[in-house]
Amino acid sequence: MRLFLQRILRKPVTKLADKYGSRPNRKRVQRALNKLYRSLIKYPGKKGLLVPFETAQSFIIFSDQHKGVKDGSDLFFKAEKNYLVALDYYSRQNFCYINLGDSEELWENSLAPVLNKNAASFAAEKRFLRKKAFIKIFGNHDLYWDNDPLAAFNLEKTYGEKLKVYEGCILQINTDGQQLHIFLTHGHQGDLQSDGNWFSKWFISNIWAPLQTYLQINVNTPANNDQLKTAHNSIMADWSAGQKNMLLITGHTHQPVFKSLTHLESLYRQLNQAKAANQTDVILQITQQINQRIIKGDPEPDFTHYQPYYFNSGCCCFSDGDITGIEISGGQIRLIRWKYNARQAPERTVLEEASLKSLTSV
Repeated sequence: MRLFLQRILRKPVTKLADKYGSRPNRKRVQRALNKLYRSLIKYPGKKGLLVPFETAQSFIIFSDQHKGVKDGSDLFFKAEKNYLVALDYYSRQNFCYINLGDSEELWENSLAPVLNKNAASFAAEKRFLRKKAFIKIFGNHDLYWDNDPLAAFNLEKTYGEKLKVYEGCILQINTDGQQLHIFLTHGHQGDLQSDGNWFSKWFISNIWAPLQTYLQINVNTPANNDQLKTAHNSIMADWSAGQKNMLLITGHTHQPVFKSLTHLESLYRQLNQAKAANQTDVILQITQQINQRIIKGDPEPDFTHYQPYYFNSGCCCFSDGDITGIEISGGQIRLIRWKYNARQAPERTVLEEASLKSLTSV
């Protein structure tokens, strides 16, 4: 019966999740980003950190693990091995780990079983904290870390030492005499379905979670199947375009974005460039890739207002077990994916790459 219901309900459930899972309000989103950014600059250490860094330093940014309790609604379960191998790799390479929120699924679950079922992941994160190389930011699904009276106690119990969880942080680097700010936050601010909405939390805990546990449907499509930007990502891309010498990196939407483009949008841009250069073979190759990903009826994206200053780390809970993240290392910023190869062993792939120097405003 479950398999039958999965087959007939997967598409409508996924469409409903896409339609109602996010309700961003442009003014609220932009107002929240402005307010948080000003607070981080004016009162560093209160809502977040102001972190100067040099080119030699490296950061890995992952978000949206949604660690659950290993039941049918646990989105992280398939991706756990990728996550553990990735963290081991970055720990050995001396990266600083920025966890960009929704690390724990605390809308559907209470904290104790999440901690118990994910001991290996918390141990892997703890290695970064011991090296003073761990920054934890809260999202809407793990808002507990910011507003519960017992949060500080449970954080110390979990990680073995005190840990403050922030709403955001800013990385500062000088490139050829210009200071570049890399502003990081989860990105749920201004989303009417997520930003403190009690009804959404009640619905997920009491209706969606039991249904998902039974149906075992993960609405996060594979990481290589990006479509056009979600409304929330578009709003945040527009906000970042109005800033000077700033990059914005968020999570929340589960959709990887690099230089304000999803992979599909990047393919469209490459297609336009190939057409301008009259590269027949390249045009055919890219068109085939687009046709594999496009949803029927989707319009070609408009690059009129394109500015390459917005990035989204994607998530660590894709339905195929892939995880995506953002690396900052050696003066470069990269969108990376860890996926299982033919032997089911995790492998790192660089999907997109750009120099930080090229992203400073003219």
